[in-house]
Amino acid sequence: MATAFAPTKLTATLPLHGSQENRLLLPIRLAPHSSFLGSTRSLTAHSSRRLNHAHATRRSPPVVGVQEVVKEKKSINSLLITKEEGLVLYEDMILGRSFEDMCAQMYYRGKMFGFVHLYNGQEAVSTGFIKLLTKSDSVVSTYRDHVHALSKGVSARAVMSELFGKVTGCCRGQGGSMHMFSKEHNMLGGFAFIGEGIPVATGAAFSSKYRRDVLKQDCEDVTVAFFGDGTCNNGQFYECLNMAALWKLPIIFVVENNLWAIGMSHLRATSDPEIWKKGPAFGMPGVHVDGMDVLKVREVAKEAVTRARRGEGPTLVECETYRFRGHSLADPDELRDAAEKAKYAARDPIAALKKYLIENNLAKEAELKSIEKKIDELVEEAVEFADASPQPGRSQLLENVFADPKGFGIGPDGRYRCEDPKFTEGTAQV
Repeated sequence: MATAFAPTKLTATLPLHGSQENRLLLPIRLAPHSSFLGSTRSLTAHSSRRLNHAHATRRSPPVVGVQEVVKEKKSINSLLITKEEGLVLYEDMILGRSFEDMCAQMYYRGKMFGFVHLYNGQEAVSTGFIKLLTKSDSVVSTYRDHVHALSKGVSARAVMSELFGKVTGCCRGQGGSMHMFSKEHNMLGGFAFIGEGIPVATGAAFSSKYRRDVLKQDCEDVTVAFFGDGTCNNGQFYECLNMAALWKLPIIFVVENNLWAIGMSHLRATSDPEIWKKGPAFGMPGVHVDGMDVLKVREVAKEAVTRARRGEGPTLVECETYRFRGHSLADPDELRDAAEKAKYAARDPIAALKKYLIENNLAKEAELKSIEKKIDELVEEAVEFADASPQPGRSQLLENVFADPKGFGIGPDGRYRCEDPKFTEGTAQV
C-alpha cells in the first residue's frame, strides 16, 4: 500500500477558480531527501504549466524561503560570539533550566496550582532571540512563558512569586503560570489559548510602525511573537501573517516547533510539516533553523531583528526544538517514543553551548561552574522570597477586572458590591 512517504507518484486534478476549463493536472512527486523532522521524504506539487497573472508586474520581487541561513564561516579564526556574549547566553539558559526544574519541585510540593507548562529543552530559542532585544522591544508568549519572562528581564523573584500566587508576583498573583506580564519590561503576556497572543503581538508591531511612520517618532522597536507548531493551523496565525506583510510591520513570528501539540504529533496534524514555507506564501522570508543550537538561532534572529528595525517588514522563523518534559506537569508523557526523547536529550542545547565555549577557549570550566552556582542560589532565594510573600488581599479581588471599578465593582460607599448580600440576590440598587 502506498503511504504519504512511499516512493510512488500521485496525480490529482485540482480545479482553479471553480472553472472546468482551467483545471490543471498536477503530478505530485516526491521531493529529494530531507532531514526535516526526521522524515525521509515530503510531497511537493509541480505544475506542468506556468500560470501568468495579470498583476504579476505590480508585485514586488518574490520572497524565497531559506532553510540554511547560518553558513560556515570562511575564516578559521572567526567565532560567532565573543566571550562576554557567550557567558550572557550561558547564564540565561542556565537560569531558564534551573528555574523550571525548581518549578517542578514546588508544583509537586503543592506550592503551585493549576497547569504548569515547563520549557526544559527549548532554552536556545528564548535566549537566542530575546537576548538580542532592547528593553523597549516587546515579547508575546504562550502558556509556556516563564523562561520568556526571565530572558526579557523580569526577575526570578517576580516570576516565582506569580507562580505561588503571591502579591509580589509580576501580576500581583492574579495571572499565575500562564499569564506572565510586565509593563516595565514590555513582556506583553503569556496566553492560555493557542494563537491568542499573535494578534496582540501584531498590534504591538503596528503601534511601533504607526509611531515611526505617522507620528514621526524615533521608534525602532520590534516585537517577537512566540508560539508553537500546534498554533500554525489556526486562522489567527494566517490573518496576522497577512496583515504584517501587507503593512510591513516590525515583527518576528517565532514558531517553537517542539514536534508535539500536547499529544498530537506535528507530522500527523499538518499537511505540509515545514511551517517556514508559509512565510514566502505571504511575501515574507521563511526560515528553518536548528532550535537546539543557540548560536544558529541567534544568527537567524540577528538578521530578522535587523530587517524589522530597518523597516523591511516581518520574518517567519521556525525553530525545530524539543521539550524534555511532558506537555505540562500533569502530563505523564507516555505518548512520545522513548527513542525520540533520547535522541533530542543527547542534543541538549545547554551542553552544546558549554562545549562550544570551552573548545573555543571562550570560557573555562570553573567560570561556567561559577555561573551555575550563582543561578542555583538565585533560584533558591526566589523560592524563599515567594514563600514568605503575602497572599493578595480580598480587596484586590475585583481590581483589573472592570475599566471603571466604581461603576460596577465598588459601590458609592466604597465597599465591594460582591460583599453586599443584596447584590448576589439580585435586589441591590445598581
